[in-house]
Parts: sequence; C-alpha cells; structure tokens
Amino acid sequence: MTALLINGEPPTDPSFAIASSDRGLNYGDGLFETMLYRGGSVRYLDAHLRRLREACQRLGIVGLDETRLREDIHRVCGGASEGVVKIVITREGVGRGYRPTSDLCGTRIVSLHSLPPAARRTTVNLRWCEIRLGRNAVLAGIKHLNRLEQVLAQREWNPAAKDGETIDEGLLLDSEGELICATMSNVFIVRDGAIATPDLRFCGVRGVMRGEVLRIAGELGIATSETALWPRDVETATEVFITNVVRGVRGAAALGSHRWPVGPITQSIAAAVSKQ
Repeated sequence: MTALLINGEPPTDPSFAIASSDRGLNYGDGLFETMLYRGGSVRYLDAHLRRLREACQRLGIVGLDETRLREDIHRVCGGASEGVVKIVITREGVGRGYRPTSDLCGTRIVSLHSLPPAARRTTVNLRWCEIRLGRNAVLAGIKHLNRLEQVLAQREWNPAAKDGETIDEGLLLDSEGELICATMSNVFIVRDGAIATPDLRFCGVRGVMRGEVLRIAGELGIATSETALWPRDVETATEVFITNVVRGVRGAAALGSHRWPVGPITQSIAAAVSKQ
C-alpha cells in the first residue's frame, strides 16, 4: 500500500516523479517527518508539523504551507485504517552547485505506506554500532535528509537470528564517544528511579515520541534529565528502553552480555503511551 502526492498532485509515474535537479536528491537539502496514522488521524500531527516548521527555519527554507500539508495528508490517507505517513520537503533550486538559488520550499512529497510487520516480541535486543555520528550543532535535533550514517549503521548487522539471538536495533555513539540514539529510535535509561536521555546538543534527532515520553514522565511524577550519557551509563542502568512514533515504547532486553527486565518505569511509560 502506497499513496503518493507531489506538490499536491498524484504523479503519472511514481518511478520518475522527482526531477533530477531536486536539491533533496542531489545534496540532501531538505527535511522529512515519519508519522503514525491510525483510527482516522495522524498521531501527534501538531508536534510533527511544529518540528518541521522549526527545522525549516533552522535551514532557512521558507514558504512551508501547513494548510496544504494537512490537505495532502488527508488525501493520501483516504479510506485507509492505518499506515505510516511520510512528508519530505526540499529546497527549491535550479542548476548545479551547493549554493541555493532560492530559499523557497521546492518539492513537497506526502505518502502513505503500510505499517511495518508487528514484532513477535515486545522487547528488543541491542548492539553497539561501529560507525560514529559526526558532531554538528547546527543540524542537531532536526530530521534532515542526510541519513547516510544511519544507512551504514544498519548495514553492520544481519537482523536474522545469530547464535539464537536476533538483533533489533543498534546504539550509536558520536565521534567523542557519547551515546546519542539508536539507528531509528531515541534511547532512555533508568537509574536511581529516574529517567535520563541524551541531550542531543551536538547531533541526533529530537523525536516526537521522545518529547511525549518526557512529558508523560513529568505527569507521572518521574524525574527526567537530558544529559550527556556514555556506554557505561547504559551498561549500568536498571532499565533501558527505546522509542519512535511508529513502534512506540519498547523495552531493551539485551545488549551483548547485559540483560535487563522490562521494569516498572518502562511499563508505566509504555502503558501511558498506549492509552493515547
């Protein structure tokens, strides 16, 4: 299942729908959002559009039309009951060269895709990735189109079971050895009854579900912090869990020789998210 609109219009041939000069294709000059559609609405849509708007401001891309985006989302979802909605925004431009010829939004892509298959397990097994994320505070927090680090990280392991254990996700450090995130998820640890997550001041994406978890924790009276974390903090945590908007909250069961239960804080956060 895939429905697609480009600048509000269905392409005649989706295989040849993007111009060869598109700056998103050539330079990764743009942004994207991935959202969960279920029960007739996109979950956390306002938060996604707010992040997209703020990221456009950061990159100097102007002219984002949120009204049209909402209309496109409504159209691609049509009569579907559930799916994954993706928005891609690229900067307008013509000709070659890094220097933009315009700061207007150029291409607006909205698509609907099938949900990923449901996992057989409610917990995840993690590994450390070898590739390191580069630090760049200008791009930290936003969901820009430059995802080559994540592509290479996911190439590091075969998701099929090896020695009886399937690897579900990989944890990423930055160039200085700080924990940042997983390849497609944010990371949380529990220590001394409180939740901590990387502060993402140098790199990584400030996920919408990450923000929801921090908000929910506050409502539940659980202390939280956004701070620098290192591998030893993960390995000595009493609970570890990862989040994204499509897959929700998932407790970590294993990381190499380290094992964790799905503890009470992870359970309470997951239960609160599932009720939304």
